[in-house]
Amino acid sequence: MTKEIIEQCEKAVKEIYDTFDASHDWQHIERVMHNAKKIMEQEKADAFLVEMAVLLHDVSDPKYRKDGEDLESAIMDTLDLTEKEKSEIGKIIQSVSFKGGHGVPAETIEARIVQDADRLDAIGAIGIARTFAFGGAKDRKLYDWEEKPRQNMSEAEYRSKPTSSVTHFYEKLLLLKDRMTTDAGRQIAEERHRFMVSFLEQLHNETDGKA
Repeated sequence: MTKEIIEQCEKAVKEIYDTFDASHDWQHIERVMHNAKKIMEQEKADAFLVEMAVLLHDVSDPKYRKDGEDLESAIMDTLDLTEKEKSEIGKIIQSVSFKGGHGVPAETIEARIVQDADRLDAIGAIGIARTFAFGGAKDRKLYDWEEKPRQNMSEAEYRSKPTSSVTHFYEKLLLLKDRMTTDAGRQIAEERHRFMVSFLEQLHNETDGKA
């Protein structure tokens, strides 16, 4: 039964993600699922809850959600889920978003796995690609070396100002390595973090006007 529910959920969410830009499309979900399964090789967790949360975690993302829309709940209501399962999946999803550093703490191993799996897809080479894909979709500057990264901002402040894509690295992506909560997540994050640092150094060298 759980396999059938996952397949039904996949079909429903894919139609939604296929309407998003490349930073949050269906391929993003596939990568996060791969990350989650890799982490579960080292962590004992309820795989059904993890997979369902991965599939649904971005359908109601504030960056894409229309006013009054709740696709996450609407999809779960079409599936043969108990109220407890809906609640547990919803709680996992609530802990995924960064929200300018004010996200909901991941209190269960399932939430920690999904949070780490999603954050791993925000860093490294794929994180770089996704950042510039989103920035391009929102007509943001590639970089602005004079722009100061914000610190201690509220969630509203984090979402409100259209900073350059490079500034996003300093406001979020470079912070994620130290916020991983599973051993596997931390291990994978180390190399991806180093790659981002190297990329930013090279980009700065090529664009600061001194080379």
